[in-house]
Amino acid sequence: MLGIESTAHTFGAGVASTRPPYILSNVRDTYRPEKGGIHPREAASHHARVAPRVLREALREAGLSIRDVDGIAVALGPGLGPALRVGATIARGLAVYYSKPLIPVNHALAHIEVGRLVTGLLDPLVLYVSGGNTMVAAFAKKRYRVFGETLDIALGNLLDTFARDAGLAPPYVVEGLHVVDRCAEDAKEPADLPYVVKGMDVSFSGLLTAALRMWERSGPSEHPSICLGLREVAYGAAVEVAERGLVHMRKDSVLLTGGVAASPVLRRKIEEMARYHGAAAGYPPPSLAGDNGAMIAWVGLLNLLAGITISPEEAVVRQRWRLDLVEAPWR
Repeated sequence: MLGIESTAHTFGAGVASTRPPYILSNVRDTYRPEKGGIHPREAASHHARVAPRVLREALREAGLSIRDVDGIAVALGPGLGPALRVGATIARGLAVYYSKPLIPVNHALAHIEVGRLVTGLLDPLVLYVSGGNTMVAAFAKKRYRVFGETLDIALGNLLDTFARDAGLAPPYVVEGLHVVDRCAEDAKEPADLPYVVKGMDVSFSGLLTAALRMWERSGPSEHPSICLGLREVAYGAAVEVAERGLVHMRKDSVLLTGGVAASPVLRRKIEEMARYHGAAAGYPPPSLAGDNGAMIAWVGLLNLLAGITISPEEAVVRQRWRLDLVEAPWR
């Protein structure tokens, strides 16, 4: 299965197989704006420009030609409309030209299922944290049910927006650590910032505003404390709702997935929480934590084996395609 990912800032392509090692290739190219956040039209232009090379490299890395694959899988949502349309257009064209089945994939479901694949966790409580999503979910009655989520901005968006507005970034990640984590390394104690958890939901917009105001009023010597306070409050809130979900659902494992799952700091916190409850914890490697085509290929393969395909005319993007609206018949 050839998978195509273009939901946000990354254009990715990967190939997955039903046989080990399952993931045969995973190639991506990420759009990085010179200033500000993601500009959807600029991201779409980037994706259209790099797509031919990324697709060729993914097939070459897998040792296959386009004629060898059994289907074309594409992420149709959730995500940014202009960026999504690039992937959908390419997938439709390839499917028609090479007479291949076209398989729709939900981006959030792909993050979870590739995490289950590489960790071996069969039925985990899921904490999915990325630039555009923050949610606690678990599988029940044919699909993943969302038990809690962000009420405003996502965890990844919080970190990136703060880093950008505070002048710490871009780039947002340096040698595997987010710049907010790097800034926090020099702090002696965390700044006092608002902690907001509402039942199973989290809220980060007030935290962002408070941290930026404190940053503007403080001097350079106080900045590490603000970074530490922001990180501890944000990660703590995410871990708290995950812990509550773990106990409520009586699961024996926790899966941390999504782009922010690459954070070694958040991973340690999840591991400690899971250990306290006698549960296992797992997370995908950084190459599969962020947006990538391999995860789309893997879920596309699962969908194809379950008989889920669509016609090119039906392959329309769904910017708000929620995780809990998608069935996972292979489970």
